[in-house]
Amino acid sequence: MKHGVAFRKFSRTSSHRMLMLRNLVTSLFEHEQIKTTLPKARDTARLAEKIITMGKKGDNGSYDRASAFLLKPLALSKLFSTFAKRYAERPGGYTRIHKFGNRPGDNAPHAILELVDNPRDLKWEMTSRAVGMELLREKLKSKRPEAILNAGLANTTKILKEEQSKQVEEKGVLRPKTRLNLQKVLRYRGEAGMQALGQKASEYADELLATPMVFRSVDEENKAANPQTHPPRRHAGHKRVGETRPALSIATGALAPDAESPTQRRKPVFSMENALTEGFKCA
Repeated sequence: MKHGVAFRKFSRTSSHRMLMLRNLVTSLFEHEQIKTTLPKARDTARLAEKIITMGKKGDNGSYDRASAFLLKPLALSKLFSTFAKRYAERPGGYTRIHKFGNRPGDNAPHAILELVDNPRDLKWEMTSRAVGMELLREKLKSKRPEAILNAGLANTTKILKEEQSKQVEEKGVLRPKTRLNLQKVLRYRGEAGMQALGQKASEYADELLATPMVFRSVDEENKAANPQTHPPRRHAGHKRVGETRPALSIATGALAPDAESPTQRRKPVFSMENALTEGFKCA
């Protein structure tokens, strides 16, 4: 029976396995975001949590143990300066694992292991985009896109403070899942984090508004300059100029024009019987 088995073996010897985990923790502290397999990410996260706790203590014993574990001086210096200051108020949970599908080749489960509140925090980026999209959707209910694009999202910080103080299941501007993620990413960031998230959400909302409007204006200019190469897009039920087929046949999806030229087409007979007969023939 297996009792007290804390870590996976990874089909390696003890020395090889420990060196691999030390290398992964060092790379995590150096880059603050790494991609590896899911089992390795889980064991690396457990070790990284313990090493960051040593960095927060900052005494000589913790420094000696961390320096014996990490493989690069850069990771050691960041541990006792950057990470100790960043996670001073956080009681734990310094790492986050994002599942990343399966690896091509051996189909091993992939994952992204990152330190929370790092400069490239994935959860921060996803939450800011979700907030910007939902705030924009709420604004579009009462204003036109041009007006929102000129004025921007007003009172973003005020709305975020209200959403942060609400319960997860309460009704508000944001969805419950977005509100929960907002509360998580802002829990230890303070007022500066609130301002930064509001600014990023506003920028993403402006991007969502400006991109289709720019493409639309360019497309309209191209259509005006070359009307022959940019014919109007047809849909079911839309008749061409001079179309003689009944609307019922076009509504069934027969969008192609008749083989005969428009000058040779017969005039439409506006009777329900002929329309139905002609429609079933075309369909």
